Amino acid sequence: MVVAKQRDIPEISDTLGETLCALRLNGLIYASSELTAPWGIDMPVMKDKMMFHIVTQGSVWLRFPNYANVLLQPGDLALLPRGEGHLISSAETQPCEPFFDIPVVKLSERFELLRYGGGGERTNITCGVLSFDHVAGEKLISQLPPIIHIKSEDGQCVQQLGPLIQLMADEATTMAAGGETVVAHLADIIVIRAIRHWIATAPEAAQGWLAALKDPKIGKALAAIHNHPESDWTVERLAQQAGMSRSGFSARFSEIIGSSVKQYLTEWRMSLARSRLKTGSISLGQLAEELGYQSEAAFSRAYKRVMGESPVRHSQCS
Repeated sequence: MVVAKQRDIPEISDTLGETLCALRLNGLIYASSELTAPWGIDMPVMKDKMMFHIVTQGSVWLRFPNYANVLLQPGDLALLPRGEGHLISSAETQPCEPFFDIPVVKLSERFELLRYGGGGERTNITCGVLSFDHVAGEKLISQLPPIIHIKSEDGQCVQQLGPLIQLMADEATTMAAGGETVVAHLADIIVIRAIRHWIATAPEAAQGWLAALKDPKIGKALAAIHNHPESDWTVERLAQQAGMSRSGFSARFSEIIGSSVKQYLTEWRMSLARSRLKTGSISLGQLAEELGYQSEAAFSRAYKRVMGESPVRHSQCS
C-alpha cells in the first residue's frame, strides 16, 4: 500500500525538456585528435555511456558491424547514445588499431591529445565519452537510434550547432585556463541539441514514450509521476493533472504508452528503486518511504513482482 501524500503538484510546461535535463550528463574524457592518412582506430564498447565525434577538418568513415557505414564530413556530428563499439578510419576498408594501444598525450585529468597516422591528408576530430544519470535518462537513451548523424547541411540545427562546434574545436586546440570546463559544458549543450533535433525530426520519435512526453496532456501526467513518484497517485488524480476525464485519460495513456497507468507508475518506481540500490547506500526501509510505500515489506513485494527478484540482491545497505 502506498502512503497517501496529497499535495498540489506544480504544472510542468515542458516535460520533454525536463527529461533532457534529467540526463545529467557528465563528461568522462575528451580527446582532440590530429590524424593523418592512412589511419584507423577501433573504438571500444562504452557500456551505459554516450560517445560523440565532431569532425572539423578532413573526413572520417564511421563503421559498424551491424549497420551501414557513415561518412562524416567537416562540421558533421555523430552521436552514439548507447556507446556501441565501432571503427573510425580514413578509408572505408582501412585496418584499425585498438584505441587503447595508441599513445596519447594527457593534457589534463579529462582531456587528451591524440596524434596518429601515416603522414598523409590531415583530419581533425574532437571526441567525447559522457555518462548519464537517472531513470528518465536511461529511458530516453533506450528510445534513441544507435547513431544520430547531424550533417553540416542540416539547416537550422547546424546554424545552432555550428558556432558551438567551432568554439569547442578552438578550446580543444588551445586548452587555455578553464578550457576543460568550457569543453565539458559545450559538449553537454551539443549533445542535448543533437538529441532534441532527432526527436523533432525523426518519424520514430512520434511513437511510444517519446510521443507521450510531447503530448500536451499525457506529458503532464508523466511529469507528475517522474517528479513526485512518492505521491499517492490514482488514475483520477493523474487525469486531473492531464485535464482529462478518468476514462479518456486512461484510454489515451494506454494507447500511447502501451501499458496501464498503474503498471507504468509501479514500473517507474521500481526502476528508480533499482537505480538507487545500485548506486547508493540506502536501506530498504528508507527507499520504501522515499517512494511512498507504507512498509518495507510492501515495497519489497512490489519490487519482486516487477523486477523478478528481491531488492536485497541489489542493496548495498541490506
